[in-house]
Amino acid sequence: MGRYVIRRLLQMVPVFIGTTFLIFVMVYAIGDPIAAMFGDRTPDPATAAAIRESLHLNDPLWSQYLQYMAGIFQGDFGTSFNGTPVVELMGNAFPNTIQLTLVAFAIELVVGLTLGVIAGLRRGRLVDTGVLIFTLLVISIPTFVTGYVLQYFIGVKLGWAAPAVSIDVTLDQLLLPGIVLAGVSLAYVSRLTRTSIAENLRSDYIRTATAKGLPRRRVVTVHLMRNSLIPVVTFLGTDIGGLMAGAVVTERIFNIQGVGYQLYQGILRQNSPTVVGFVTILVVVFLAANLLVDLLYAVLDPRIRYA
Repeated sequence: MGRYVIRRLLQMVPVFIGTTFLIFVMVYAIGDPIAAMFGDRTPDPATAAAIRESLHLNDPLWSQYLQYMAGIFQGDFGTSFNGTPVVELMGNAFPNTIQLTLVAFAIELVVGLTLGVIAGLRRGRLVDTGVLIFTLLVISIPTFVTGYVLQYFIGVKLGWAAPAVSIDVTLDQLLLPGIVLAGVSLAYVSRLTRTSIAENLRSDYIRTATAKGLPRRRVVTVHLMRNSLIPVVTFLGTDIGGLMAGAVVTERIFNIQGVGYQLYQGILRQNSPTVVGFVTILVVVFLAANLLVDLLYAVLDPRIRYA
């Protein structure tokens, strides 16, 4: 296992370098950071030249990238165009997004798996049809529509939840945004679990376990679930980063000052250091989640072993 983890970590290095380099090039090659910094105003040529020199914008992109990576390993993600260090923006944004992601992930995990297992065990029956229709409806409706509808009816009309999140984020305020953020992923988890359960129910090892007289609960929980959850765990692992990166719409609707909010502001104002810094951390989250998923495979399926 230790050799496998080391090998996977080494494989992540070129992926990290290649991904961050592409992001850096796309952000800095499109548009002029100096023009974005001054907005509608025309900077003095001497001032613009001095800023370009201080930010190393006259250097080749590969040289700028190497200087940027050197700063990252020293904990310096640069400074946004308004003078605030990007690390400070991260310190304010990531705790809010992490809380929102954990709430959404818990809803996605509990509700999605429960609906999927129930539908899979009762394939072809009324409850199965109901789950399929419900999940298809959730997938078909855009997130911003679901967000505004739930915000208006549950938050404003009924008053069951706060329609917006305050600066001091609390868990009860994140419940409604968490439902909105988890909606589409929850539907995919339900359908994926339902399909996997229904397919494995017809497997020989399930017939054998049942023929041996094992209790149905043991057959389902020990034999059926462990094998059926492998594709679901793959989706859930990659979806952790997806929830954090995809919270832009949800955070805008519910006024959450998180990663999505900062990315939206950075893209809107062409604030390159902010965009590159936040996306770099999201790349690390994606890589760590995929490593965790690979390690969980051996726990779920004893046939998988890492030498």
